[in-house]
Amino acid sequence: MTFSRRKLLIGLGGVSVLSGCGALSAIGDATTPLDAFELRAPDLPQAGRMLQRGLSIEPPSASGALATDRIMIRPNPVQSLYLPRARWSDEAPLMFQTVMLRAFEDTGALSYVGRRPLGGTGDFALISEITDFQAELAEDQNSAVARIRLTARMVRESDARVMARRSFQALAPSENTDTLEIVQAFNTASDELLDELVRWGLGVIGLQLPVA
Repeated sequence: MTFSRRKLLIGLGGVSVLSGCGALSAIGDATTPLDAFELRAPDLPQAGRMLQRGLSIEPPSASGALATDRIMIRPNPVQSLYLPRARWSDEAPLMFQTVMLRAFEDTGALSYVGRRPLGGTGDFALISEITDFQAELAEDQNSAVARIRLTARMVRESDARVMARRSFQALAPSENTDTLEIVQAFNTASDELLDELVRWGLGVIGLQLPVA
């Protein structure tokens, strides 16, 4: 069966994936190098002042299908495939943790932003879960939409109190199914989601970013 004219052929876990009209085969040569791509942090406005507060950003949790460095494609809601000759620079949750760190850090709003509390203790922690991180094919399989969805909790470290909780979702279209176009759509969706996430997170801590 031909999945699309660009042959997005790899299935979950590197095994064959059954569909209504046959089986989609995994790539035979597992040693073939894969092109690596990464998301970039958005260009957010400077805060204008710095709060003497620290923020640790934990790696987002995610299901096994998303906790991988492969770039996921969904031809339908119940089937997960991966781009055959491409991967993320790191497992998706770790890569997204990195861009969250950069996004908060680049605003200059906080005295410390890191992967763990400074000196073993901290002020706030951002805990999150990625529930969607895939490109969804259109019915004609010639275009796609990148979808990222994340649930975040801002936790006060001193007493582990959840100060706020919010879900974020962003979508961005890809005009075709070329790998670079799909990655660019992911980056557009990531920029939109991170803009909302950073503004929300800083607001919970006590600072509002200026409107761009």
